[in-house]
Amino acid sequence: MEMNSTFTGYYRCPAEYSRLFRRKAAPLTSGYFSFGPDATCFGHYSGHGPVKEPVQNLHDGAEDIVVEDGNVYLPFDPDEIAENFWREEYVGHSQAETSELFTNLYYFLRPVLPVSLRRRLQRFHLRGWEEPLFPRWPVDCSVDRIFSSMMLLALRASGADSVPFIWFWPEGKNSCAIMTHDVESAKGRDFCSTLMDIDDSRGIKSSFQIVPEQRYDVSDDLLRSFRKRDFEITVHDLNHDGHLYRDRSQFLERAAKINSYLQQFETEGFRAGVLYRRQPWYGALKCSYDMSVPNVARLDPQHGGCCTVMPYFIGEVLELPVTTVQDYTLFHVLDDYSIKLWKRQTEMIMQRHGLMSFIVHPDYIMQRRARTVYEALLDYLVDLRQNRGVWMTTPSKVNQWWRQRSAMNLVEVNGKWEVTGEGSERARVAYASEVDGELALTVTDFPEELSAGKSMSTPLLHAK
Repeated sequence: MEMNSTFTGYYRCPAEYSRLFRRKAAPLTSGYFSFGPDATCFGHYSGHGPVKEPVQNLHDGAEDIVVEDGNVYLPFDPDEIAENFWREEYVGHSQAETSELFTNLYYFLRPVLPVSLRRRLQRFHLRGWEEPLFPRWPVDCSVDRIFSSMMLLALRASGADSVPFIWFWPEGKNSCAIMTHDVESAKGRDFCSTLMDIDDSRGIKSSFQIVPEQRYDVSDDLLRSFRKRDFEITVHDLNHDGHLYRDRSQFLERAAKINSYLQQFETEGFRAGVLYRRQPWYGALKCSYDMSVPNVARLDPQHGGCCTVMPYFIGEVLELPVTTVQDYTLFHVLDDYSIKLWKRQTEMIMQRHGLMSFIVHPDYIMQRRARTVYEALLDYLVDLRQNRGVWMTTPSKVNQWWRQRSAMNLVEVNGKWEVTGEGSERARVAYASEVDGELALTVTDFPEELSAGKSMSTPLLHAK
């Protein structure tokens, strides 16, 4: 059975380089296994039995790979593995039920709880958050590592010196970063003008997520104030009561209202309150992109995580995952008033040339101490933009680019690879090669320049 869609979608490489097949062997059982070092997988496996929990020393699927006649035979379906992570299919029902019980109690009591007590409840709920082995904290790149390993296998199977693909970001940018602001209260709404001034002082345009109902009044003047200054608006839930996905019938009623607000706000973007999500229901939302799925949801009420630092599609909706810790969690759960964790996460994401997605609430940075930390983060992002090739942009522009890239193709013209399709003038041809057993990625129009390119570490896989 040939399996190429997620791999070619990730790299946008020619199909002839992705001869990946699932090995015919029985029985197929479902569970956790690894694929090379530091890449956890969950799904059906042919042959060696996977396990039900993500323990240490998982069986390595790389040991069961067969490369033969230019084809790669895998004991699992990488399309299934990627989808299981993107849709968080690996998350147990017990975790979801526990999260729902806490949510119902928390939101019932929230109006009468002082902030100090709310923090204690949240810390109690998150006790033991450092213990789980998976997803890996503070950034999990399992999906990205799987695709890197598959690219190495594709290189070896093809016998080619390099594999061409369409680089991840326009103009050959190293990585991408977006700043988003979830506006949770009237005080936060009233602080938005000041927050735009702060962002503008660093030349950064951001996205403001606005709650349409109950939390505060949303005037036409407010919406115009964002657009006039070239900031973006995204619909943030319906009323942020924590019950958007409580049951299907209620969700459909709320989704209809959310869709009308998407038109009223003149936006194609959506984010659920508290980063709650139920991906099989996304089809009812008429948004073009969503920003509700964390990379690692270790410190969020709904656990899980998509385990990738790249955008990906859930049906017709493009998911822009939240890849860094939220400001509220950093300040009030971890009690950390520094950018050390943000810097650690961004360095890990940039190693994979991924998307750095930040959530900073106007509600929580009004005080000088928190605002100083946020301004330090902005200064750090400015440095990344100026000195390390990071594309600092907005969610709608990432959505536009990723959709264009997903429709582009590589064609060989007179011995040279060229990108075709809408937006291709911004695209760059890149090459994947193997250097000392590791995957090296280079943005260039000529493969002979590979030695001067960017590389990422992918340990040698064992193929037999």
